Amino acid sequence: MNKTDFKLKVFSLSARIFPMVARLLGSTANAEDAIQEIMLKLWEKRKQIAKHPNINGLVFLTARNYCIDVLRKKPFILEDATDYFKILESKSEYKQLEWIELNTIIKEILKKIPEQQKDVFMMRDIDGYEFTEIAAALEIKVEHVRVLLSRARKTIGIALEKTYSYERGKY
Repeated sequence: MNKTDFKLKVFSLSARIFPMVARLLGSTANAEDAIQEIMLKLWEKRKQIAKHPNINGLVFLTARNYCIDVLRKKPFILEDATDYFKILESKSEYKQLEWIELNTIIKEILKKIPEQQKDVFMMRDIDGYEFTEIAAALEIKVEHVRVLLSRARKTIGIALEKTYSYERGKY
């Protein structure tokens, strides 16, 4: 794989993996450094990458594994990654407080669901990754990704319904 092929097939994915890396590492500064390190690792393995059947999946898997390795070595203090974790937002000033409250509730719900379901939900509904990309990054089958996403959404929906039913006095 030459420099041009690497730019087109691998380096072009750096913008797609950035939200996931920023969310995992907790800040944009940490994410920018990590992206550079990930791209260097991939550049060193460009000959093997050229033969790989799923380059996108390999890049996502490498990025996720790199982040996990970094977090195991030294925990980062969460800083400004909230820009990449805005679940819902509103343009209206009147609804802004409601959206902030809803985001807070969803974040609390996400802390309580299983890690794999949370990862799939975040990668699909927040970061916007395709099922195949998620499957490759998590090293699971696409069908399993769909099941985990369905369960996560169901759990979040039930928890939201309980929260809002409680606030309306039904529980």
